[in-house]
Amino acid sequence: MDSSGSSDGGGPPPERIPRAGKYRSAWKILKEEVEGIGSMKRPGTDVPRETDVLIIGGGVIGSSVAYWIKERNPKGSNVVVVERDPVYSRAATMLSAGGIRHQFSIPENVQLSMFASEFFTNIKEHLSVIHESPPDIGFNHQGYLFLAAPRDAQKMAENVYMQNELGARVVLLTKSQLAEKYPWLNLDGVECGSLGLEGEGWIDPWSLLRAFKQKNISLGTKYIHGELVDFEFLTKQDHGAGDRNLRLDSGVIRTKDGREHEIRFSVVINCGGPWAADVAEMAKIGLGDEELVYPLPVEPRKRFVYVTHCPDAPMLDFPFVIDPSGLYVRREGYGGNYIVGKSPASEEEEPDIGNFEVDYDLYDEQIWPAVASRVPAFNKSKLKSAWAGYYDYNTYDQNLVIGPHPYHRQMVFACGLSGHGLQHSVGVGRAVSELILDTDYQTIDLSRFHFDRFINNTAIEEQKIV
Repeated sequence: MDSSGSSDGGGPPPERIPRAGKYRSAWKILKEEVEGIGSMKRPGTDVPRETDVLIIGGGVIGSSVAYWIKERNPKGSNVVVVERDPVYSRAATMLSAGGIRHQFSIPENVQLSMFASEFFTNIKEHLSVIHESPPDIGFNHQGYLFLAAPRDAQKMAENVYMQNELGARVVLLTKSQLAEKYPWLNLDGVECGSLGLEGEGWIDPWSLLRAFKQKNISLGTKYIHGELVDFEFLTKQDHGAGDRNLRLDSGVIRTKDGREHEIRFSVVINCGGPWAADVAEMAKIGLGDEELVYPLPVEPRKRFVYVTHCPDAPMLDFPFVIDPSGLYVRREGYGGNYIVGKSPASEEEEPDIGNFEVDYDLYDEQIWPAVASRVPAFNKSKLKSAWAGYYDYNTYDQNLVIGPHPYHRQMVFACGLSGHGLQHSVGVGRAVSELILDTDYQTIDLSRFHFDRFINNTAIEEQKIV
């Protein structure tokens, strides 16, 4: 669960460990510092009183942000990452299909994916740690194959042209070329397709996150097992003249031992994933006036991933196929297993997020018939397993939210990627580090994705791309 959220309970309030900066007796500070000596403290419960950068959410986005800050400025910045699910049993990162593609209709998204492909290809140079085995994320370069209906053919051609202009290697295939190259496909209703020739495919999400975290710890990043439950503010009277009434000063972290710790920061990065809006609300975003009127439009959405066995499918000659209906299917390993799934066609079809139960009726009634229609070999397939997971869905335009909040300049967003988080995590982490260390973007200009677009009503939407 790439986030931290509040949870209220009964009983007396937990003990609060103050942040740095409040006057307290030196004897009291000494007592707190030595408390726990002689006993076994849980890992991740030692919360520092201050840090330069506080990252809320230790999934692949938060860990990428931490990596780029420490890699570029290893001794100049203290970084603390707060994650309430350290085994990532419910993290969006772990529950994804692991895809990476260059085929987007928004140029910045193409650039982010291309940046990630280069990083993943050379991951041993970036994330290796002395005395540890080099990271292996299982980057399978099989490529994506998008299929387009006649009404979408022109837009697909325009997308492919733009992608190639940016340096991606994507080709447009006619229906006859598709039939020749992939004779196992049923091309009813298909006009053309676009195929990624280089840098596209899929990776193992857990291996990437583990490599990021291992590298970060070696660079001095501190991971805290806890959850953000509140922010503390300085008012105008506290910090002198100015036109702002509130200024973020510290976060309140509740650790698993029930204690609350105040940690002062210079900047806080909201990598809360599906629960990023909860983190924003703690900063009164969406609950105040002026710029604070506008909420962060990110919420959890549940998706299902199904694993089916199909011994008659074409095995190696099988890219990551995206159907015009939104159905996707890709190979999983070399034993005849395939991953399949589909996004809901409308808001009314969105599944309940109140649990992690898998909708098997959805597979039987919609997904299996659709994949068997497109790839007839799947008529003889058999469902083996399935899982459900959340991702951070930007309800405004289903795209990244990055950059500082217009009121709380100390809060920087890195969330709302709507299913593209794994493949864009590397570039987003690099971009956030540039905002913090260079005060502006140096690699990819992502200013169009700032929070201001919600205020100015300038949506950025993908066209004919899942």
